[in-house]
Amino acid sequence: MSSRCATLTRNTKETQIRIRLNMDGGGWSSIRTGVPFMDHMLDLLAKHSLCDLYVRATGDLDVDYHHLVEDLGLALGESIRKAMGDKKGIARYGFFILPMDECLARVALDFSGRPYLVYRVKSVKKRIRDFDISLIREFMQGFANAAQCNLHIELLYGDEPHHIVEAIFKGFAKALDMAKARDPRVKGVPSTKGKI
Repeated sequence: MSSRCATLTRNTKETQIRIRLNMDGGGWSSIRTGVPFMDHMLDLLAKHSLCDLYVRATGDLDVDYHHLVEDLGLALGESIRKAMGDKKGIARYGFFILPMDECLARVALDFSGRPYLVYRVKSVKKRIRDFDISLIREFMQGFANAAQCNLHIELLYGDEPHHIVEAIFKGFAKALDMAKARDPRVKGVPSTKGKI
């Protein structure tokens, strides 16, 4: 079985991103974005989705983290879409309910070819050091758009913002691992339409 890999370079006036991705890896990662909290979250994503992920990114961090975080979601989503190719033989759907200390997050994913994000996450605290956690929604919106997937993320409960975001990323990783998995029972594309 061939490996599902992608290499992507995405350069704009605001950000420069390079990604190498192996969807059938073992969870290895080397991440440098200039935003330590995002480095941590992308490490978790690689580890728990069993993707190998190399990311080098720079951007106008002196202005804000927004451009880089959103563009990371776009670049990762596009990389995954490229690596999966025609999607023949994949499970297509993935879901996970993940506990992280006092938090519980639910994530569901469908590589449907139709981008849509539902993001129901509320936190009393809005920052982790200088990182605005509302930017995680922008990352996930960028991912859903570029990967062309349905992505539903809900925080069922939780208080500590680091735990909240970590539960989301780990749940996202596990749902991704399930959805990208090859299922030998699936012949062709997993859709009655014949295309996704």
